[in-house]
Amino acid sequence: MRKKLYINGKWLDGINHVDLIAPHSDVLLAEVPLATLDQLEEAIMSAKNARDEMEKLTAFERSMILEQLVEQFKVNRSRLAEILALEAAKPLKAALGEIDRTIATYKIAAEEAKRIYGETLPLDAVAGGEGRITYTVREPIGVIGAITPFNFPFNLVAHKVGPAIAAGNTIVLKPASQTPLSAYALAEMLDQTDLPKGAFNLVTGKGSEIGDALVKHADVKAITFTGSPEVGISLKSKAGLKKVTLELGSNSALIIDEGVKLSDELINRCVWGAFIYNGQVCISLQRIYVHESLTEEFLSKMKIAVEKLIVGSPLDLKTDISALISKKDVFRIDQWVKNSLEDGARLITGGNVISERIYSPTILANVSNTCEVSCNEVFGPVVTVNSFKDFDEAIIEVNNSRYGLQAGIFTENLHRALYATKKLQVGGVLVNDVPTFRVDLMPYGGVKESGYGREGIKYAIQEMTEMKLISIKM
Repeated sequence: MRKKLYINGKWLDGINHVDLIAPHSDVLLAEVPLATLDQLEEAIMSAKNARDEMEKLTAFERSMILEQLVEQFKVNRSRLAEILALEAAKPLKAALGEIDRTIATYKIAAEEAKRIYGETLPLDAVAGGEGRITYTVREPIGVIGAITPFNFPFNLVAHKVGPAIAAGNTIVLKPASQTPLSAYALAEMLDQTDLPKGAFNLVTGKGSEIGDALVKHADVKAITFTGSPEVGISLKSKAGLKKVTLELGSNSALIIDEGVKLSDELINRCVWGAFIYNGQVCISLQRIYVHESLTEEFLSKMKIAVEKLIVGSPLDLKTDISALISKKDVFRIDQWVKNSLEDGARLITGGNVISERIYSPTILANVSNTCEVSCNEVFGPVVTVNSFKDFDEAIIEVNNSRYGLQAGIFTENLHRALYATKKLQVGGVLVNDVPTFRVDLMPYGGVKESGYGREGIKYAIQEMTEMKLISIKM
């Protein structure tokens, strides 16, 4: 099926197209248009021209548009999950989970559309400030350029489109080249709402061409990007004075303190955190530091649990592990695992290529912190487990990373829990849970090379609006 661009409320033909191949089956899914720079210009101008119509909408009307979208997601839940399974090889049960989260994300955006307000300021608190009524308001910033990744092509798009509409902005969306079908489905559903035509525009194409031009365009007032640190840092340098929100990479870590009971619940939580969607999650659990008194028991229980994971088709509800997004990632991960073993790591389970598309769920122990599987973002089904003796040693190892998105700690010691929340150099600390936990209303983002700014609807709205001061002399 040949797809089209969605610009100014119309479906437009592309000039050149590329084949979209299913990661799991190598079946041709669609022919995807490569937008030209002229078509991108048309999309940006459509978004710019739609600003007046968006500004006329009340908070209630923007909220109702998002509620209309929520209802469409509910009606199309199964079909949308199947799109995820086909184009992203996301196992169907994880895909259904993403659709449910996306529904929640747009629902939160609909609610937050009604709660965008400023504050009153008592200027008479300083000499010369008396006799004035002063307050702030938040106003939409304008055209938002959104660039999104393959791993959560519905929900991570929702974290950009939802707050943009809630705040009264217009959007040009450039989705990941591997997963455009979810963006087309979103455009089809938005087209059925009362959103003004031109307020949402969808362009597909090469990030190096379309993405760069979107970032540099003078009429685009803010950029929201999720992807690799290398690309994100490059985009920030090109954005000039635009507002920029970056959600980048991670090698998220977990500490399991002495005295913790290694229950089935804890083990299953660690398996989920490390292997949900084949580890292709920004906050996937990649590094685990276990107190030396618990290490062997933990490894034994993790091995048993991981070897129960079912490898298969993403369209099978029983499947836990399926194809990675590309063949080159299978090769890269296999090479990184081999490098760690040559460096002295211990293979607990996995460590082999199942097919050119699938890598086995893998546990490595005693891994050097200079190995790629530890210091880089694996973005695959690999987790490392190291032991520690002193609690501060574990804190140091977690912080020994260029990333800092989220971290977790299991402990029965309140003092150590609070100590960890203070000392861990990350954007979020999860006590008695894995760092893979996220619900869509929480502020989400990292420090160091994990990002810049925060997502989570309320916090994204702040990034997508400008504060204006108003002072009235009586």
